[in-house]
Amino acid sequence: MRFEIDVRMRYRFSEPNTVALVLEAARTPGQIVQQEYLQMGDAMVTRIGGDCGIGTRIWAQIPGTEMQLTYQATIETTRPALQLDLMYSAPLHELPSEAAPFIRPSRYCQSDKFVSFVNKRFGHRHGGAKVAAIRDWIEDNLSYVPGSSDSDTNVLDTFAGREGVCRDYVHLFCAMVRAAQIPARAVAAYGPDVWPQDFHAVAEVWLDGSWHLVDATGMCAAIDLAVIAVGRDAYDIAFMESQAPATLLTQEVRVNRV
Repeated sequence: MRFEIDVRMRYRFSEPNTVALVLEAARTPGQIVQQEYLQMGDAMVTRIGGDCGIGTRIWAQIPGTEMQLTYQATIETTRPALQLDLMYSAPLHELPSEAAPFIRPSRYCQSDKFVSFVNKRFGHRHGGAKVAAIRDWIEDNLSYVPGSSDSDTNVLDTFAGREGVCRDYVHLFCAMVRAAQIPARAVAAYGPDVWPQDFHAVAEVWLDGSWHLVDATGMCAAIDLAVIAVGRDAYDIAFMESQAPATLLTQEVRVNRV
């Protein structure tokens, strides 16, 4: 699968500012960044490695009070189709260091609150079959409603309200999968079938000794996703963090197959 990404952002700040940006497609197995371009005017840009060694984080020093950003990339994805039902989940004592942290609760994924529910609802399943059943339950029981949540919405709010956007789906999915003692982490991504078009959030689960992408919204298959970054939850993969108050002027994300 090959697709093009086009991101345009304009923000105004109350003063000269430093922002953290997470928006460049990662150079990671399963995808090839064929070309990319980042333009931020007179901002001073510094890159550091992303969490778990995936992708990059940008420190952008904005000398004025407005940021204008253009990011464009062409990505080719090469991941095989998933067969979750056939995949094996390792017992806790076999988890490697890269997976073990992602069975714990985090700021937005209070997995300890879902142990009883997951055991009762999905306890008869195992491994990838359990992960697939959790994904299907979330897709069937939640409604995708733009504007229905904000940065303060936690996974318990989403479970009770049965609605949200991609970040809420990811939080509930990761919380339930971690409650089943299977590592799960949040992933920032681009996808051509995301609607409305925007930065997207999906998940990765640790099965058969490696990470595998899962979109609990049902919008995108693994082959249709370009990974940007990974983390414990949305707090770790936010596309922008600003030190000064920020006012959105315009923002547009376009992802098209080519």
